[in-house]
Amino acid sequence: MGALLRALALVLLSPLVLHALALVLPVKMLAFAARAIASITCLVVAACYGVVSSVVLRAVGYGGLSQWTTARAFKWIMWFSTGVSFVVVEGEEHLAGRPAVLVGNHQTELDVLMLGCVFPKYTSVTAKKSLKYTPFLGWFMTLSKSVFIDRGNSKTARAAFDGAANYMRNQKQNVFIFPEGTRSYAEGPELLPFKKGAFHLAVQAQVPIVPIAVANYSNVLNIKKKVFNSGTIPVKVLPPVHTKGLTAADVDRLTTETRDAMFKALQELAHSEKGEPIALKASGAGHKPAVKKEL
Repeated sequence: MGALLRALALVLLSPLVLHALALVLPVKMLAFAARAIASITCLVVAACYGVVSSVVLRAVGYGGLSQWTTARAFKWIMWFSTGVSFVVVEGEEHLAGRPAVLVGNHQTELDVLMLGCVFPKYTSVTAKKSLKYTPFLGWFMTLSKSVFIDRGNSKTARAAFDGAANYMRNQKQNVFIFPEGTRSYAEGPELLPFKKGAFHLAVQAQVPIVPIAVANYSNVLNIKKKVFNSGTIPVKVLPPVHTKGLTAADVDRLTTETRDAMFKALQELAHSEKGEPIALKASGAGHKPAVKKEL
């Protein structure tokens, strides 16, 4: 109850904070501050709702829907509060099958909203272990059976993936992973090198990989430049990559091919938004290795 009251207080105080900021900030900075505060408020409210819904849904045998119901609630309150949303423009039918490992590019903190708009029922996310201890969000993620990964400890990371593989097979639950492992803050259609954990998991569980390419949205949110605009961001879901019969020896190839396909889709999204002919550059641009050894 105390957590819910604090969340309600945050909602009620936000307009007062914005009014105070309006007295000292230019219009561009005010828009950034307004949407940033609204986003944090929405996240806290959604997380509190998620704690309650997770308990209720687990009690009635539908715990696998906890993250989906909370994600959709977050989608709508964010759209109402900030005018920002994500929409699948191609390939939504590829989200229908389960279990699967869903992988997407990781740009900024706003990707939490992308998950809210895109991922299907019976899906759980992976997250770095430190988030487990974050008030509100961590409580919700723990109750809704997120997979927490300590990337600094390969032994515990492998154990977490082993548990996730069993959970996926037994419960027919999807798992969503950002294979870049960290936010890129890219200002163009780019990808960081991929870590291999998602692909090891898919091979271990013998389930498909579903790549999800989210168009670069630095025109909507650019934290460095203090830009935060309303807008609808397009998303393309690529055909599933099947892993039946593959082994650990195939993981490097699987990782590289998936990254190449996602990079191509990002380029296509960028050019289609601008109405330009598509001239794709190589996915290895920037001279960084495409695949990292870490999980």
